[in-house]
Amino acid sequence: MIELPENQIICGDCIEVMKDYPKDCVSLIFGSPPYENARYYGELNFKLKGQEWVDWMVKVFQESLRICNGLVAFVIQGRTRNYRWSATPALLMADLHRAGIHLRLSPIFNRIGIPGSGGPDWLRCDYEYIICVSKPGRLPWSDNTVMGHPPKWAPGGAMSHRLSDGSRVNQWGGAPGRKLAETRKDGSRQSAKRPSHKELTKRGMRRANGERRLHGYSLPVMANPGNIISGHVGGGAMGSQLAHKNEAPFPEYLAEFFIRSFCAPEHTVLDPFSGSGTTIATAEKFGRQWIGIDIRESQVLLSQKRILEAKQDKRLFT
Repeated sequence: MIELPENQIICGDCIEVMKDYPKDCVSLIFGSPPYENARYYGELNFKLKGQEWVDWMVKVFQESLRICNGLVAFVIQGRTRNYRWSATPALLMADLHRAGIHLRLSPIFNRIGIPGSGGPDWLRCDYEYIICVSKPGRLPWSDNTVMGHPPKWAPGGAMSHRLSDGSRVNQWGGAPGRKLAETRKDGSRQSAKRPSHKELTKRGMRRANGERRLHGYSLPVMANPGNIISGHVGGGAMGSQLAHKNEAPFPEYLAEFFIRSFCAPEHTVLDPFSGSGTTIATAEKFGRQWIGIDIRESQVLLSQKRILEAKQDKRLFT
């Protein structure tokens, strides 16, 4: 085992590099592997496809999960040739499941697809899978509303859903149509019964019978952002012009979503396919430790430039 090389970019095969790292040493692994035989990756000459690609990715997930105590997430897409989709994301999820690996429900990265990507008879591809796995049980840390937004409805408002017995409740646990949910023991009228809903502020503190109680209105919680992550790509939407020197970059806001949601401040994010350095540069900007790995020296050099740029941006806005 080697000492964890935080804030470093390493040139090498990610599986072999990660084998030297201790168990549970990073908090989040996020990135995008080479797509199956779909792009020319320069000196890499990557040609894996179909089940061969899936078998390789199972090994990547297994080694990633060994060293990560939190979430492992990879942006993945199949390919279409001769009017047939390769189905490799679905095959990979099935093989991970059969291998006993704990899948989380996959988010979708929604963006405007490449014109013509549907071919002459099919639909343009506007999404990619983000396949996520973790160890069994609850994640050791998450802030799953940090990338959310203020809810449209006030507490106890119109939005509701049905329970298994057919009864309707809103997100606060009360019946729809009530102005406020039931009062809690601490006096608060917002009874956020789900861990994903948190009070932003506590207002109106007063003393009553020697106890500190809440009264008045508390600001609404942030809504959970959901598992469809939308945004623009290309042009000036990637976060850096350096991203375009890589064959298949993803935008910084996608990395930000996972870093801020699933890696605690000052903890470590690892990208086994660092490429143009989007993940590690975003981690630098948001106060996380980071490790980048890439098998191509050209991409290691590109990531180093990206980190210098991110540090400069960080100085400008702090």
